[in-house]
Amino acid sequence: MNNILVLPMVLPILTGILLVFFRKFIRTQRWISFGTMLLTAGISLYILHLIQTNGILSLHFGGWKPPFGIVFVADSFSMLLVLTTSIVTTICLLFSFYSIGESFEKMFFYPFVHFMVAGVNGSFLTGDLFNLFVCFEVMLLASYILISLGGSNRQLRESVKYVAINVLSSWLFLVAIAYLYGTLGTLNLAQLSQRIAEAGQTPILTVIGILFLIVFSLKSALLLYFWLPGSYSAPPTAVAALFGALLTKVGIYSMFRVFSLLFYHEPHITHTIIGIMAAMTLVGGSIGAIAYKDIRYIISYNVIIGAGFILVGLAVATPAAVEGSIFYLVHDMITKAMLFLLAGTMITLTGTSKMNEMSGLIRNYPVLGWLFFIVMLSLAGIPPLSGFIGKVLISQGAIEGESYILLALSLLSSIFVLYSLLRIFLQSFWGETIIGEEEEKPLKKGWIYPSILFAAATIGFGFGAEWLVPYVQDAASILMNPEKYIEAVLYQNQ
Repeated sequence: MNNILVLPMVLPILTGILLVFFRKFIRTQRWISFGTMLLTAGISLYILHLIQTNGILSLHFGGWKPPFGIVFVADSFSMLLVLTTSIVTTICLLFSFYSIGESFEKMFFYPFVHFMVAGVNGSFLTGDLFNLFVCFEVMLLASYILISLGGSNRQLRESVKYVAINVLSSWLFLVAIAYLYGTLGTLNLAQLSQRIAEAGQTPILTVIGILFLIVFSLKSALLLYFWLPGSYSAPPTAVAALFGALLTKVGIYSMFRVFSLLFYHEPHITHTIIGIMAAMTLVGGSIGAIAYKDIRYIISYNVIIGAGFILVGLAVATPAAVEGSIFYLVHDMITKAMLFLLAGTMITLTGTSKMNEMSGLIRNYPVLGWLFFIVMLSLAGIPPLSGFIGKVLISQGAIEGESYILLALSLLSSIFVLYSLLRIFLQSFWGETIIGEEEEKPLKKGWIYPSILFAAATIGFGFGAEWLVPYVQDAASILMNPEKYIEAVLYQNQ
């Protein structure tokens, strides 16, 4: 039964390889891509249900007993993210069918999307650090191609920064893995957790933990985030939406996993550093979000704010804060994808990305305007939309942990998010329209339906949060109690 755990990674890989041979058959590529992601989402939902029934699931490749060999581990935390990844990718693929263009579709767009998703899902499911590195590289190699798809000067310029920062972080990742293996003699996450707990987190292990913190911070835009706004605003809209929804979340997931399972014994060092970095990210992201008039940069800085806000929960590390971070992580993946799709549609319709060069769009495209209004309220945490419950729980956890500075900064960042998006809404959608009847471009159904689906998801997530509570509570319980993970991986199948 546990063999099913490999499918969320293997299906996208096999599909990506298959689609290489269908380069000229665009319609076939679309149907296969869409079907694969729907199937992956269905399998992910089934595995999530199995976890609630049977507990944490693990798969040991080749029949090797733990901790030897490659291991995949599925708990509620990882599967919630795999499921959300599959849903977000499915909807973004729908948008790409009507927007990316046949010239890009013939340049292996769909294969590399599937390779990237395979790397993302593999990162969520792997149970050892070396294969986490491998899955990161699969994801990044695919993203290197996607970010430069089209070959414009701006894309190539921004891709240089993107590749450089990720090559640096990958090198540091390998160094950290080598030092950890040399110290403890294993890379299996469960056995690492067990050995660190038995021996105590020595100073050398704390230093290694800080090195991992730097690595994941670089990958999640928590540290040196200067590369993100340009890199995420350069590629085509469908690609930018996938980047904004998925890529930084893998770094955030890794940070939660490593600093709740391995390096949690000296929180006054590691978690304090996480808190300081989250605070700096919230401040820097908030300033960036209100400093620009280019809507691509504004929404990119909102990605940075989201990363800082989620990691406030890890820094505080109370049960309520961790639950809030998980809720907000799922919410952020959905709403950031929606925000990028709406912004890309606005730019396509007006021919400009400057909000002061747009006006009165709601008169020409009322559905587009009200969808932007919904995502703005959701990201600001206005009830009953999906962002509300995560913000409430993180705030509750910060109060319980007496982290009042982080609480104040997280709440202030919500105001900056609302202000930055409200500027776009008031400037671009209200006022006198600048688009005459003869200049008005038709709003394709294929551009707007994906955003409607995301809007339904954020509304449904808000109203149906009670349905998600058992899964989120189980995910938080596993993160707060490492022994559950160790038991499931090392002893459950023996």
